[in-house]
Amino acid sequence: QVQLAESGGDSVQVGGSLRLSCVVSGSTYRRYCMGWFRQAPGKEREGVAVIDNASSSTTYTDSVKDRFTISQDNTRNTLYLQMNSLNPEDTAMYYCAAVRTALSSCPLVERSYNYWGRGTQVTVSS
Repeated sequence: QVQLAESGGDSVQVGGSLRLSCVVSGSTYRRYCMGWFRQAPGKEREGVAVIDNASSSTTYTDSVKDRFTISQDNTRNTLYLQMNSLNPEDTAMYYCAAVRTALSSCPLVERSYNYWGRGTQVTVSS
């Protein structure tokens, strides 16, 4: 069973930066898709960024390209999301997710992931 634990959420002002972390434990399989999803109040959960932990190939949703960077440190079993140039539309609960995979690429689709953390809140104010 894979456990995911997010941290790093905070309240920041417009234009600020945050780095989210997700510690992964309980994994014995070599290849996973891992990613960050977010859910704002009254909205559906959406994919933000995903990474193939074997190839390090990444995919981003259009609204965060050139502002957010997903990365991993396999020695620390940790997934990161560096968020720059934050704006109020980035306010949401951010979730870390994972799924064992044999696919050639990782989907940015919530229903494809079966392991989830509890989330960390990001609030951006003007």
